[in-house]
Amino acid sequence: MEKRRVVVTGVGLVTPIGIGIDDNWKSLMEGRSGIRRITRFDLTDYPVTIAGEVKDFNPENYIDKKVIKQMDTFIQYAMAAAKMAFEQSGFVVNEENAERVGVLVGAGLGGLPEIERTHTDLIEKGPRRVSPFFIPRIIANLAPGQISMKYNAKGPNSCTVTACATGTHSIGDAFKIIQRGDADAMFAGGTEATISPLCIAGFSSMKALSTRNDEPERASRPFDKDRDGFVVGEGAGILFIEEYESAKKRGAKILAEVCGYGMTSDAYHITAPAPEGEGAFRCMRNAVRDSGLNPGDVDYINAHGTSTYYNDLNETKAIKNLFKDHAKKLKVSSTKSMTGHLLGAAGGIEAAFTVLVLERGYVPPTINYETPDPECDLDYVPNKPQETKPNVAMSNSFGFGGTNGALVFKKFL
Repeated sequence: MEKRRVVVTGVGLVTPIGIGIDDNWKSLMEGRSGIRRITRFDLTDYPVTIAGEVKDFNPENYIDKKVIKQMDTFIQYAMAAAKMAFEQSGFVVNEENAERVGVLVGAGLGGLPEIERTHTDLIEKGPRRVSPFFIPRIIANLAPGQISMKYNAKGPNSCTVTACATGTHSIGDAFKIIQRGDADAMFAGGTEATISPLCIAGFSSMKALSTRNDEPERASRPFDKDRDGFVVGEGAGILFIEEYESAKKRGAKILAEVCGYGMTSDAYHITAPAPEGEGAFRCMRNAVRDSGLNPGDVDYINAHGTSTYYNDLNETKAIKNLFKDHAKKLKVSSTKSMTGHLLGAAGGIEAAFTVLVLERGYVPPTINYETPDPECDLDYVPNKPQETKPNVAMSNSFGFGGTNGALVFKKFL
C-alpha cells in the first residue's frame, strides 16, 4: 500500500526566546539569547546559576481558569503550544472525525518541580496537606491527556519519554501513525519545565552544564572551541500534522511536508555519545532513506548541538560520515545557542523552527560562535542568519541512554 503523505498545518511555540511564532522568529533572526540568571529559587551554593526560563507566560491566556490548578507548568506549556498550533491549522474536530484525531506529546522529566514542592509540604506539614491534584499534575502523559480532553481528540493518545530525543520521537511516531492510516491528524511534540533545584543540582553534579554564570547570554556556544556544557531551558513545541489529501480538501495552508523519520540506539553509554557519532550517523541515514531522498538533497540541519564537547564533536563526525563531500555545502546551526537545551521539549521546538526555516527561506544562526574548533569544521551559520531558501531540512535529537531521533522535512511547493 502506498504511504500516505503527511503535512504540517500548525505550529505552537513556548520558549525562552518568545511565545508564539512571531516572537520566536524575531529572536532567531536577531540572534537573541533567552538565557539569564535563574529567578525560580535561591541560588546559594549552586555552581550553576543560569537557565533559559520562559518569560511573561500567563496560563489564563490559553487554559480555562478552573482547570489550571490541575496542571504543573510543563502541562500548561503544552496546552498553550497546542492551542497555537490548532488555531493556526484551522482544523475543526467534530463527531465525524474525533476518533481520527490523536495526540502524541512527550516530556523528559515530567512534573519534577511539583514533586519537589509537594515533598517539602509532606515533610513539613504532613500527608493531609498533599493536594489531590498532585498525581495528575506530575504524570507526563497528562500533557497529551489534557490536550485530548480540551479538543475532543479521541484517536491515538500517547506520551513518549526518551530524554532529549522526546520531542523528535513524538513527532516521528505521530507521522508514522498518520502515514499508516491509524489517524488523520495529530498534535505532536514535546514539553518541559524542570528549572528546579533538583534538576540544576543533578545536571551540575554530572558536570554537564556550562558554568559561564557571569555571561548567561554567551554561555551556550555550540561547536565553539570554548564550549563548556549546555544550559537548561524550558518550554514546549507542538506541531499539528495531518494527512495531505485531507488538508488539501479543506484548503488548509500547508507549512511543510514531513517526509522522513529515523531512530536508533547507540547501545554504548548512559550519557556519552557513541564514538564517531556512530548511532547518530545511522539515525540520520535511516531518516534520509525513509524520506525517499538522497543525502545530497538535504540543504539544512537543525543540529542537536548542545554545546558539550562530545556531542558537538560526534554530531559533526556523524554528519561528515553520512553526507561526505556534501557536508561542506550544508548549513548546520544550533538554535540551542539561543534557547538553551529544552530537554524533552528540544525536538519539538527545533522541528517547529525547521518548518519555519523551510516556509520562510532563512536559516537561523549559531550565536556565540567566536573561536572555531578545528575538529568541528562545518558551516554552522555563525552569529547571523542567512537567506538560503532551503528545500529539504533535517532536525536532530540525541538523548541520554543513547537514544537518537531525526526528522526530514520538505518545503511544500
